Amino acid sequence: MGSSEPTRILVAVSESTIKGYPHASISSTGAFDWTIEKIVRSNTPGFKLLFLHVQVPDEDGFDDMDSIYASPEDFRNMRHRDKVRGIHLLEYFVNKCHEIGIACEAWIKKGDPKEVICREVQRIHPDLLVVGSRGLGPFQRVFVGTVSEFCVKHAECPVITIKRRADETPEDPVDD
Repeated sequence: MGSSEPTRILVAVSESTIKGYPHASISSTGAFDWTIEKIVRSNTPGFKLLFLHVQVPDEDGFDDMDSIYASPEDFRNMRHRDKVRGIHLLEYFVNKCHEIGIACEAWIKKGDPKEVICREVQRIHPDLLVVGSRGLGPFQRVFVGTVSEFCVKHAECPVITIKRRADETPEDPVDD
């Protein structure tokens, strides 16, 4: 088997749900850091990281309750703003990769994260999928429904789920 092809790792990343915090979620950063520390290590040429961010269409997106829409332009601006948030998120990970010298690609899709991630796995055939997990107990999980569990069952490649470290869990563990 020729080892010229880098190992392609798809990392599903999401934004933090903590309000006023347009950053990568704790789980996403944890999953990324773990992948670099434990898999890539010093073999940066051997890997390519693929970052997928799935935007949930209008995630109860009534941050915009008070917005007034008076022209087509207003709607475009709103869509643009959503996209900008996603782009900031991807930029964070791409910059990190460039700092350590590892090849990467990043893109945004819209839809239900569970399904989109599995569909993207089918489309691009990564060697491995890494998903951050909030590591919630069964009670909280009922309400959150975890993307990571779904991917473990349905993604057509090996899946590693990285739980948050206990010391990183916010006061409300459902936050991320």
